[in-house]
Amino acid sequence: MYTKARFVFSLVVVLFAINRAYAQQNFTLTGVLFEKSTKNRLALAEVKNKRSGISTGSNDIGLFTIKASIGDTLLITKRSFYDLEVVVNNTNDLVLYLNKGTTLNEVTVTGQTKKQALEEIRKDYKAKGSFYGGKPPILSLLGSPLTFFYELFGKTPKQARRFNRMYQTEMQDSQVDQLFNKTTINQQTGLTGKELEDFLVNYRPTYEQSKNWNVYDSIKWINESYKKYSDTVTKVKSQK
Repeated sequence: MYTKARFVFSLVVVLFAINRAYAQQNFTLTGVLFEKSTKNRLALAEVKNKRSGISTGSNDIGLFTIKASIGDTLLITKRSFYDLEVVVNNTNDLVLYLNKGTTLNEVTVTGQTKKQALEEIRKDYKAKGSFYGGKPPILSLLGSPLTFFYELFGKTPKQARRFNRMYQTEMQDSQVDQLFNKTTINQQTGLTGKELEDFLVNYRPTYEQSKNWNVYDSIKWINESYKKYSDTVTKVKSQK
């Protein structure tokens, strides 16, 4: 009994140390993409960590998040723009500019939604043997110790853990984008150009605020936010 208890304690200590080291090495990097010539934000660009192979996309206002470590290289690609590579030198947010142009490797856009594409990646990890997405239940240690330790320390499960965290963020961003986007805001407010871009950034609701919304709730938010926006603009003009 004593030996078993000591083994469990030692295992917990080792897992804690590994998790702490992993947390120090990896962090969630946030960035925003602009078109260099116009300063417009770029949606639907692909951001890939060349070391881990993990990819993500920029949302409707050009924002993206991705797991990274110091020294990683990010590859940013978007149709009709030149590819951009950037080295992660610190944990600060990135502000990146893409040049308009024609890349050699153009990507054919299919009818897949972002969710369908991410679900296919999730299935691929399971096909490679990561059944628990890198987070095995403790009871699996009794039934299949090899699977348990593979899920904790294997390369594929490690990538699966990163992907699952990115997947959750992407799905939350996509849900907000469906309710708060350029088309809907333009229809409700008539804003265009830089004013529309500023409104998207400054009045974007969080996932927690909007997770239970329907279309009418989002329109109400937009109209109330537009009133605040208009009042602010009027106040600024009156002070000049």
